[in-house]
Amino acid sequence: MKATEVPAVAGAHLFEPTPHADERGFFCRTFDADVIRSVGLDPHAFIQDSVSRSVRGVLRGMHLRSGAGEAKLVRCSYGRIFDVVVDLRPDSPTYRNRAFFELSGETQQTLYIPAGCAHGFQALTDTADTSYRIDRPHDPAEDVTIAFDDPELDIPWPLPATSVSDRDRKAPGLAEVLRRLGGHPQQKES
Repeated sequence: MKATEVPAVAGAHLFEPTPHADERGFFCRTFDADVIRSVGLDPHAFIQDSVSRSVRGVLRGMHLRSGAGEAKLVRCSYGRIFDVVVDLRPDSPTYRNRAFFELSGETQQTLYIPAGCAHGFQALTDTADTSYRIDRPHDPAEDVTIAFDDPELDIPWPLPATSVSDRDRKAPGLAEVLRRLGGHPQQKES
């Protein structure tokens, strides 16, 4: 497994496994504590795993958490997704930068998203399963949603949004969210 820094978002990393394929399919390691540790992250900090299943065109995002924030590892375990990260940490050298990825079940790449970054994705295949490993228990009271189609974010979603939750459809724009959060989302203490 190889770890690569994401230049557009300080502290973000892309973990690329080496699938072993044969006539049966493939096998690969999708989490390796030593590789996680090698980029300065604590592999034991991740305490909850979740999975979502989406159909082609479904758009989920843009989400982040207030309070101490939430770091996460995101992987498309089946199908393909267009994944988006927006750095909303005001003290970050990459503040307000965006990064785009195509994650897929073929590559099994895992994206590390630091606390204080907004995240969203769109399913590109008929079925797309997305796995999340987060570093804090989920608290719905800390959920923050930013309009996925906010012109200020200017995200080039590859497909029309065929399905979006009510929460995501009614989300305020980035400027309003930053105002509500007192100028910026809080960062996780080091």
